[in-house]
Amino acid sequence: MLFDTHVHLNADQFKEDLEAVIQRAIDKGVTNMVVVGFDRPTINRAIQLAESYDFLYASVGWHPVDAIDMTEEDLEWIEAWTEHPKVVALGEMGLDYYWDKSPKEIQQDVFRKQIRLAKKVKLPIIIHNREATQDIVDILREEGAAEVGGIMHCFSGSVEVAKQCVDMNFYISLGGPVTFKNAKKPKEVAKEIPLDYLLIETDCPYLAPHPYRGKRNEPSYVSLVAEEIAKLKELTYDEVVQKTYDNARQIFNING
Repeated sequence: MLFDTHVHLNADQFKEDLEAVIQRAIDKGVTNMVVVGFDRPTINRAIQLAESYDFLYASVGWHPVDAIDMTEEDLEWIEAWTEHPKVVALGEMGLDYYWDKSPKEIQQDVFRKQIRLAKKVKLPIIIHNREATQDIVDILREEGAAEVGGIMHCFSGSVEVAKQCVDMNFYISLGGPVTFKNAKKPKEVAKEIPLDYLLIETDCPYLAPHPYRGKRNEPSYVSLVAEEIAKLKELTYDEVVQKTYDNARQIFNING
């Protein structure tokens, strides 16, 4: 019962063979996925997919790289989608200081607005972080994000930062990079953070795990992430799969 907490099956990379990709995931034991939307086109597609498959859910939010493009109307539109029964989270949102399309102040403003919306609609938050760790932790704390909690998506920070996030009611989600030979930080986080606070994801079509690094990622590969965490924590594969599945159902408030 693998739960891939972050997929982009709404991406163009899956246009030609989506059915086959989904079938391979099912064959590998993936029972649930959250399709993440981060602008109007990807949100529309995420909702469409969640409505088409029982085992798919959607997340709606606005990506920090495109923060400069977001209007109040967009925020209201996102809020309207949060009432959809298959929408289980708000995001991905956060800060991205790698790309310089959106000024930092605008990114931070849009981030804060989305955290406030999450608290209003009582949904967990999915965090995108690139080269902005301290500002993200500070803003989450200042905005009282612990009230709804959420997920540190594809976490690449230190054990110390992971512990700070756990203290704010956030799960640490590990993806393909934990399988990379030179990925010191994700491996340390996998070892040190209790399984009670870990999730697994692919972020497909990006960040494919070893031995597929550099190729298109897909949900069936989430099993390789679970295998690596099991090895690092000296647990069985089944223990990791079951606990991360339970954790995902809990944070997304999925019952049954």
